[in-house]
Amino acid sequence: MGRLTGKIAIITGATSGIGKATALLFANEGADLVITGRRAELGQRVETDACARGVRCVFVEADQTKAEDCQRVVDVALREFGHIDILFNNAGIVTSGTAVTTSEEVWNDTLALNVTAVWRMSKLVIPQMKKQGRGVIINNGSDWSVVAGRDAFPYVVSKGAVGLMTKAIALDFARDGIRVNAVCPGDTFVDRWLEKGYFEQSDPVTREEAMKESSAYIPMGRFGQPEEIAQAVLFLASDDSSFVTGHLLLVDGGNTAQ
Repeated sequence: MGRLTGKIAIITGATSGIGKATALLFANEGADLVITGRRAELGQRVETDACARGVRCVFVEADQTKAEDCQRVVDVALREFGHIDILFNNAGIVTSGTAVTTSEEVWNDTLALNVTAVWRMSKLVIPQMKKQGRGVIINNGSDWSVVAGRDAFPYVVSKGAVGLMTKAIALDFARDGIRVNAVCPGDTFVDRWLEKGYFEQSDPVTREEAMKESSAYIPMGRFGQPEEIAQAVLFLASDDSSFVTGHLLLVDGGNTAQ
């Protein structure tokens, strides 16, 4: 028996990175899944991989910035499984800029996915969770949910909003048996970094040396791994955290302690 046996979980943005790692970990722990993402081929691979672990997994191609797609995801979960126990609001984008250099387009895109979609998905699942008398919502925040950073204005604002949204929803629905928390990762090594060539211009040092140098500011001296963040999400999703709500769980290698 896994820690999530019999549970139904929705994970948004599960085609790669933290979302993918969480989906596979949840599957290992016995949860049936509805996973979402914009990249159908990657989503179908995760679906197949999760099902191979002996659970049911349904991939829904969805753009979480669209209200109709959010509704469709919840409808699929209820049609396929009849209830929703866990929502992991993981989908998000990382953007940069200052209050002066950030464009209207970047600002709107960042808030649409990182903030509005989180609220919208929560709004859709809470009535079902209230009816059940139980439920768990986990939001993907950031260490920048609690501290700021330079040249990341739209992202910092969005993740700060996620932090207080988490606390507000937790307070409003604590008596309904719904727990709401946020996992707040520090810099985590995900596929996107390699896709964008973050370490390819590292001559004359190797990629590994460039990564070590880039992560020197972290007290633990390295970037996090998606699987490490997934373990924290599992804690918040399971009964191991049954008396935890309204909490921002930092998983940042000590970055915000300095």
